[in-house]
Amino acid sequence: MRIVSTIPHPSMRISIFHMNEKYMVKFEAGPMEQTYKFEQGEVKGPEEIEKIMDEEFMKKVLAHFNTMFLSFKEAKQRTISE
Repeated sequence: MRIVSTIPHPSMRISIFHMNEKYMVKFEAGPMEQTYKFEQGEVKGPEEIEKIMDEEFMKKVLAHFNTMFLSFKEAKQRTISE
């Protein structure tokens, strides 16, 4: 697996990987990550993936991270409370 591109963003690290005829877009924020996969035939390359990852999509990714963070925090609190 190799990194073929990165997408700059102020609050997340976004990397585009290529491996086994697939592209993977990995978003990282703190201890959490989200990965989206594309078959090589679905997109023409990293440039097209960057177009798909527009501002609207980024807002949804950040919302998912927020939900993930709250779920993680609640789970840790329950464990500590027991």
